Amino acid sequence: MTSTSMAALAPLSSLVLLVLLSSAAPAPASAFASALDPSLMGVHLGKEKLSHFRFYWHDVLSGPNPSSVRVTTPPSNASATGFGLVNVIDNPLTLLPDPASELVGRAQGLYSSASQEEVALLMIMNFAFVSGKYNGSGITVMGRNPVFHKVREMPVISGCGVLRFARGYAQASTHTFDLKTGNAVVEYNVYVLHY
Repeated sequence: MTSTSMAALAPLSSLVLLVLLSSAAPAPASAFASALDPSLMGVHLGKEKLSHFRFYWHDVLSGPNPSSVRVTTPPSNASATGFGLVNVIDNPLTLLPDPASELVGRAQGLYSSASQEEVALLMIMNFAFVSGKYNGSGITVMGRNPVFHKVREMPVISGCGVLRFARGYAQASTHTFDLKTGNAVVEYNVYVLHY
């Protein structure tokens, strides 16, 4: 073989090698997930703390600037529970029941009437905090809220910012509810374990 013909075969042999390497056996299942050292990711897990948050959730459906907007309405033959209703929310969270009191965050997400037996909502929301040392941090709540029970409990499933790896529970109790407008003020007591 001449050096010219060998030079012409060089790209072909590289292509064959590439095909052989790319068709190698798939990675073992253990490559899907692996243990990590959190400090290598810039995550410094210290001692776990328990924090208590208390605030008021304002669900405003009426007026010129509602914080809760209905995106689906149940069919006319639906149950008396409003089964199928969905609202998207950006509700203020305040320090006191008065909507003019200090804003500590916003509840952003949605709720849906998810029961045909009683008025019970599926709540999916992020509590995005905007004040103090928790400014820019938040927690995620997702759970069942049977609204006519005195106290309802829903799980805290996650957190971000200084509340990263959060877990815990939220207790909701209605402070006021206006039957005419549908507006509600709900007290939340949230207990969160975090680092």
